[in-house]
Amino acid sequence: MKLTFADFDLPEKILDTLADMELFEPTPIQEKSFRPILSGRDIMGIAQTGTGKTLAYLLPVLKNWKYSKSGNPTILILVPTRELVVQIAEILGRLTENLTTRIIGVYGGKNINTQKLLFDEGCDILVGTPGRVMDLSIDNAISLKEVQKLVIDEFDEMLNLGFRHQLTHIFEMMKEKRQNILFSATMTDAVDEMLEEYFASPIEISLAKSGTPLEKIEQIGCKVINFNTKINLLEHLLKTDKTLSKVLIFCNNKKNVDYLFSKINELFPNEFEVIHSNKSQNYRLRAMQKFENENLRGLITTDVMARGLDISDITHVINFEIPEIPEQYIHRIGRTGRADKDGIAISFITPKEETALLDIEILMKKEITLLDFPDEVLINPKKIASEKEEMKMKNPVKVKLNEGGGAFHEKKGKNKKENLGGPSKRKPPKKYGVNRAQQKAKSKAKRKR
Repeated sequence: MKLTFADFDLPEKILDTLADMELFEPTPIQEKSFRPILSGRDIMGIAQTGTGKTLAYLLPVLKNWKYSKSGNPTILILVPTRELVVQIAEILGRLTENLTTRIIGVYGGKNINTQKLLFDEGCDILVGTPGRVMDLSIDNAISLKEVQKLVIDEFDEMLNLGFRHQLTHIFEMMKEKRQNILFSATMTDAVDEMLEEYFASPIEISLAKSGTPLEKIEQIGCKVINFNTKINLLEHLLKTDKTLSKVLIFCNNKKNVDYLFSKINELFPNEFEVIHSNKSQNYRLRAMQKFENENLRGLITTDVMARGLDISDITHVINFEIPEIPEQYIHRIGRTGRADKDGIAISFITPKEETALLDIEILMKKEITLLDFPDEVLINPKKIASEKEEMKMKNPVKVKLNEGGGAFHEKKGKNKKENLGGPSKRKPPKKYGVNRAQQKAKSKAKRKR
């Protein structure tokens, strides 16, 4: 007999909201996490992306939630990106729409003084990025001394993004007696190190081994000679395969995202948008909403879109470039095949990327099926800047060897210099082209006259 959320003994108001969201049965990670989190012990949850981690920690946390009389947050949820702050705050808002819970989401890139005003009416649950939460606490806009439950989602990504300093600062601002609930799709050495240093023997809840891909995602690849030929291949796929209706395309950096978008937008006007960290928050949220509502065929993005974000019914993930960190591949492809639906991940692989692909296959213990490069796709030999070989020196220095066996030929006469010792032994410096000694002699002769 399957469990339902009613078996969790949740408040009726939350059960009603879950029913409105058409959520009735917990996923495996939600089922496995509920009681351990309620126990009050520190938790380290490891689960594949797309398995319902957000509700896995939100539901038990909300079950024991109590109104904060002081107005300071008692629950702190830290996430690595602005988009995740918005997403989790929205989910919390829906779950607590019949409660009096005060939820505030904060992130960098917005005026901190405006965000300080949000706390005038008090806060029960604070969702934020580590940098902005730390800044608000330092400025005394909020106090973290009353935090009873700390949730860190995508813990490994926090450390990858360089948030270790901010996290340790935040730990020091809170009282030691609290529950730490950590969730991630992968476990790394950096995570292990932080767990050992700051947390009290956390219970590990593991749904799948770190690096295990979702079984419902078909993974295929195609070897391509270079970046510009990948564009031709992408154009071919988008024109010939109508199932690519909601596509997330990953490049490794912002420059390549912008370049790819400029080419694809010419071929498919107004069907794609760009998301990366240089885009404003409002622009990014609008693009995501258009994509969610299927007003766009696809998004071209960096790994800022690889973590945690829940956009429904993505049909394909395309790794236009192979990520340098193998675990990042798992996060990327996990954007499709969600909520028990099938998904397809396609990877374009240049010769230079074959080693990175092998590392991914070793991590997954699974080979990606390679398809033949389509004959009808034109090869574009032009390389982008990052693919070009080492720049040739414009005026290479030629060194001739002495025929007599010496190491180098003698310097030309004009380049020979005599070592005159220190400055005191050198000739007096000239001024305005005339030797100073000669000047003095002329001046003395004039005075005698």
